[in-house]
Amino acid sequence: MPDPLMYQQDHFVVLETNQPEQFLTPSELLEKLKKTLQQLIIQDLPPDLQKFDTAEAQAQYLLDTSCELDIGIGQYLQWYAVRLEK
Repeated sequence: MPDPLMYQQDHFVVLETNQPEQFLTPSELLEKLKKTLQQLIIQDLPPDLQKFDTAEAQAQYLLDTSCELDIGIGQYLQWYAVRLEK
């Protein structure tokens, strides 16, 4: 049986265009995703995100199912779950 510790998501490393890497908690990442989504045009979002009515629902969906968001040509926003303690 897999160790449940493998599936904990206590922290994320976030990589952005022209920014140093950041370590965020799930709630901090959720806020970052919401703010980023609010700045994007809904038609530019992937179809699976367009079906949600709020940026919060879109951000939660991304957090649960993805590790990157296309935010424009030559730009990126990626996040990966990391364990900071052994």
